[in-house]
Amino acid sequence: MHPLHRETHLVARIGWLRAAVLGANDGIISTASLVAGVAAAAKSPSEILVAGVAGLVAGAMSMAAGEYVSVASQADTEAADAARERRELAEQPEAELAELAGIYVARGVEPALAHQVAVQMMAKDAFGAHARDELGFSEHGSARPIQAALTSAVTFAAGAAIPLVIAAISPAQELAIIVSGSSLLCLAILGAVGARIGGAPALKPAVRVTFWGAIAMGITAAIGAVTGQVL
Repeated sequence: MHPLHRETHLVARIGWLRAAVLGANDGIISTASLVAGVAAAAKSPSEILVAGVAGLVAGAMSMAAGEYVSVASQADTEAADAARERRELAEQPEAELAELAGIYVARGVEPALAHQVAVQMMAKDAFGAHARDELGFSEHGSARPIQAALTSAVTFAAGAAIPLVIAAISPAQELAIIVSGSSLLCLAILGAVGARIGGAPALKPAVRVTFWGAIAMGITAAIGAVTGQVL
């Protein structure tokens, strides 16, 4: 007797991992860029910290609302497709059977066998078979608006707290440089960790997020410096 073969696929993590990595990255980049930009224009550490805290709160709420609306729209579309498929199964079962068999034929199954498989699949769970093989629905990819919103908000706040803490303990004269450098290091680490959790190589994601983070901080700091001189 063969031992039970158990598999764990990393795709199961894609829903929360996407929202978590996006939220944390955005939190670090947005807040570090904001701190760097304000530091280039303002001299008071209290002004910098107030701006950073305001950015943290506003960003977390924005991320939560944006993720909820986006994923809820996906859920609405999935629900509409599911309702239409259930209706078609009730009204045109033979056409749906032929359609399912055609999907299996397109994947390389012999027509006679494809028809037999389609009959058996629809006898057990007609809607489940069509949802999976025709519509492409899966448990791992199903839309979860509340989960996405909460994950994005919490991870954004956690990421944004990093440059804020660094700004609070850094000397005012070197605050922008220290915050930017530390935040870029955190971005590189986060990119590598997120890639490893998802089962991907770590170097490319770490370089990618660090590169774009550096551009965002540099542009914001430059605009802050110009604005500070003008005002």
